[in-house]
Amino acid sequence: MSSSESPPEVATPVAEAVTAASFWRVFISTFATIFLAELGDKTQVTTLLISAQAESPWVVFVGAAAALVATSLIGVWLGQWLARRVSPQTLNTMAGTLLLAITLWLLWDIAHL
Repeated sequence: MSSSESPPEVATPVAEAVTAASFWRVFISTFATIFLAELGDKTQVTTLLISAQAESPWVVFVGAAAALVATSLIGVWLGQWLARRVSPQTLNTMAGTLLLAITLWLLWDIAHL
């Protein structure tokens, strides 16, 4: 090994445990949030209706799952792109403002039915 090369990193059990704990914390948080947000939404209702009409419910399941994976991938890519360019505080403010605007729009829509 030359003097310019750094020694190889050795994974320690503690570092692996922290990484595993972090992985599961993020995984469970993401799963629970998306699962609860998707329950009863228009995507689930649409999937239910398509499945009721289709001869092959497994094809509907695979198509719906692929669509959710694709939209999630776009969300992850966009999130990573934004995270490199915008501060976390600005992202939080933008997300809160967007959610508030959507809420106000929905309330206005309901009031004017």
